[in-house]
Amino acid sequence: MTRAGIVGFRGYSGAELLRLLDHHPSVKPVLLEHRQDSEERTQPIQSKQYPRVPCTPEAVKSEQLAVVFLATPADVSMELAPAMLHAGAKVVDLSGAFRFRDAATYSRWYHEDHTAPDLLAETVYGLPEFCRERIRGARLVSNPGCYPTAANLALQPLVASGVIDRTTGIVCDAKSGVSGAGRKPSLKTSFCEVTENLTAYSVLDHRHVPEILMVSGIEEAELSFTAQLLPIHRGILETIYFRSHGLSSAAELLEIYSRCYEKEPFVRLYAPGAFPDIRSVDHTNFCGIGVKFDAATGRAVVVTVIDNLVKGAAGQAIQNMNLMLGIPETEGLL
Repeated sequence: MTRAGIVGFRGYSGAELLRLLDHHPSVKPVLLEHRQDSEERTQPIQSKQYPRVPCTPEAVKSEQLAVVFLATPADVSMELAPAMLHAGAKVVDLSGAFRFRDAATYSRWYHEDHTAPDLLAETVYGLPEFCRERIRGARLVSNPGCYPTAANLALQPLVASGVIDRTTGIVCDAKSGVSGAGRKPSLKTSFCEVTENLTAYSVLDHRHVPEILMVSGIEEAELSFTAQLLPIHRGILETIYFRSHGLSSAAELLEIYSRCYEKEPFVRLYAPGAFPDIRSVDHTNFCGIGVKFDAATGRAVVVTVIDNLVKGAAGQAIQNMNLMLGIPETEGLL
């Protein structure tokens, strides 16, 4: 059994990693204690116990960890990634610490200095549908953000095919469950603020925007992205609006996706006019995509959904781990 360490196992993404790895036929999870920022969840005495060791290079070596998942804030990931790599483990980072090619982009959108810029040149962005071959040979993979995962799976094939009239702009209306904000308590994610409510946040300056631009190939001025908080636990639904170039039917739009994702195990397409909902991807690593097109006006609408804790975090991280370690990509996820 391959041994995989999890830092941040008390958080939502870390707990989801543990849930998924518990059923992985080739991997045994090991919990790495870095710092205890939140209380342990109460567990029945019959609960399964996992190896738990300090988050140190010495422990990584002695436990013979092939990979370490960093389900941690960006500043912690920048602190730990160099040490984990030096100890001989591959690293999958779930934070935003290593998603950009340069430290200046990180500083602009995250409003803090990057403390491990030397690692940016070798980091591979971990969206397997577009970066698979580079992921296979990587020792540090940056797991994409949840919003960009859904947006780029919808946008990149269309931008690459040239069917979007980029002069008229692209609107991405994105809604997420509360778990996307993490486990750390805050007023805006408390029950009384969230329940029976819907709020927009980080309008025009959301830190996930540059990931969408980087992968899709569009410019900042061409995209209007708004994130909104749904009063549900998990799931993302994004509705993307644009005007088209050279399309005459929804079937042509769907054909672009079909060619791009014909062999992709985790992207599921819907017939024209049919749309996925959040429940259709709940607790799965799937991304659902549905389209509608009005030929008279050239207006197109794409709806894309993922589970923010699985395809948007832990599931995609395991997909990346499988590729990095030579394990079948879908193992532990289907």
